[in-house]
Amino acid sequence: MKIFGKNYDDEKIKKIAYRAVLVVAILWFIYRFVMVAVESQMVVYNPIRAAQSEGILVETVVANQKNDIIKMPIDIKNNRAYVSGEYRNKLRAGQKVDEGEVASVSSGLDLDTGMYVVRTRGVSDGVRFVSVPAKGYFIPAYAVRDGVVMVIDSGVAVARQVDIVAQDMEYACVVGDIKEGDIVILSKVTSGQKIKVK
Repeated sequence: MKIFGKNYDDEKIKKIAYRAVLVVAILWFIYRFVMVAVESQMVVYNPIRAAQSEGILVETVVANQKNDIIKMPIDIKNNRAYVSGEYRNKLRAGQKVDEGEVASVSSGLDLDTGMYVVRTRGVSDGVRFVSVPAKGYFIPAYAVRDGVVMVIDSGVAVARQVDIVAQDMEYACVVGDIKEGDIVILSKVTSGQKIKVK
């Protein structure tokens, strides 16, 4: 047989083919060995493992005590509203209600509803907002879960018991086992988790 201008017999062609196959097989095994070694050195990012070692990434706010106003909703009809005992304790005659004010707060329960009656003056019907002065730590309302806020203590989430003084749709004014400068965690975490601040 003539290949590239040279004559080869069948035996030589077989030897060349075997050698070529052997070289390709050896190169393929070397390539696979190198690739396995390279792949074993690669680090795959695992968010759960990273959270355990580096800490869970959370959003926070610093607790600062202050005096401020909370706008609490109240449903008015014919200058009258019915509220619970806890809500009643936050209301006083003269408090601002949108364009009007609280005229009086009953000291006894209304027997028909089992609620306390709040009378207003100059307030139109519908859901209005009472300005309630409050002193405490103002934090987003969603950060308080079942009377507990989570704070960072030495890089770990720690549960602290709080009482809500007043709350509106956005903020809660809390007091309790919280102090000035505490870093309150806004993200959902459990006590004891390692924390990394955004």
